[in-house]
Amino acid sequence: MPSVRDPAVRNVILLAICQALAMTGMTMNMTVTALTGHELSPDPAWATLPLSLQFMATMMTTMPASLYMRRVGRRLGFATGVMIGVAGATTAALSILNGNFVTFCLGSMLIGAFQGFAVLYRYAAADTASEAFRPRAISLVLAGGVVAALSGPELAKWSHDLMAPIPFAGSFIVIAIVQSISLIFLFFVQIPTPTAAERAHSGRPLSEIVRQPVFLVAILGAMVGYGSMTFLMSATPLAMVACGFEFEDAAFVIQWHAVGMFLPSFFTGSLIQRFGVIRIMLAGAMAYLACIAINVSGIELLQFFSALVLLGVGWNFLFIGGTTLLTQAYRSEERAKVQGLGDFLVFTSSTIAAFSSGALNHAIGWQALNLGLVPLVAIVTGALLWYRARQVPVTA
Repeated sequence: MPSVRDPAVRNVILLAICQALAMTGMTMNMTVTALTGHELSPDPAWATLPLSLQFMATMMTTMPASLYMRRVGRRLGFATGVMIGVAGATTAALSILNGNFVTFCLGSMLIGAFQGFAVLYRYAAADTASEAFRPRAISLVLAGGVVAALSGPELAKWSHDLMAPIPFAGSFIVIAIVQSISLIFLFFVQIPTPTAAERAHSGRPLSEIVRQPVFLVAILGAMVGYGSMTFLMSATPLAMVACGFEFEDAAFVIQWHAVGMFLPSFFTGSLIQRFGVIRIMLAGAMAYLACIAINVSGIELLQFFSALVLLGVGWNFLFIGGTTLLTQAYRSEERAKVQGLGDFLVFTSSTIAAFSSGALNHAIGWQALNLGLVPLVAIVTGALLWYRARQVPVTA
């Protein structure tokens, strides 16, 4: 690993802190938004609407956010995103205090838009890193999620009654404070703003870029990885409660799922350097199959726990691997539009998963829900093996 004196390493450290703060706020948000929606909505069927709107807002923001950063630079772009997030959390808190479900949905969408900016932290780290350091830079930024996995639920529980007797309003005030701290660290990020000449040349058309095998395999892996993770993670608490477990049990499983998602980030980059990105993505696909096999084998707490941890590890390998592979699909002048399109596609799959998982779990049951993902994982596995067979193995 390069020296801490290297500007790229300093940027990675600063961006990892910003990512940790962003994910802490988002973990808190994921913990309380559905429950708040249940409290405010005129119909219990609408309880998850604010959370679903967040995913949709993230999906719709990724491309504009990436193009905006191409014009104004990463630092100002991320700062803009933070301010949108702070506005969203503040709006959500005021909506709770006023008992207004409609404006709570608006606040939730603003929080989702902030996430559309925050998902680009990993690309910002990759942009300034050398080719050899790039996989580790991406994975180390995502490693900030470990802090979020451990601190987010605890902050949510602590702030739940901060503005008693009205629950949850205090949680969103704390989310706004946590997000605003990012501005301090963003001030020290040093990523050059694209010059006028660089902005004037956008490179090859997207229609040419997306036809590359490297783009197709990278995006397919990231889309199936993120969408499948969202699909099962969203349905797991519903399945556990239906099986007689308490809310605390479901929260425990989701918390350790989040640890499984982010803890491997400390070494995923090194594994990619050693074994190659395709092998690591294949390992992620195998982790998904193991997760599905455990989920359909029974409904004990240990099975839910171990399956969700494996789901997190599989997501980590497929998402970081897909991100790393995608950086090989574009030239420097093309990065904004390709990164934006990539995340738009990834979060489209996640949005569809968020909207459909609860209904499908109710309609077809937990085991069928899991088995329905097997063909998708098989397609990704086949694509990775095909790419590996036709290319010199990518070692990033």
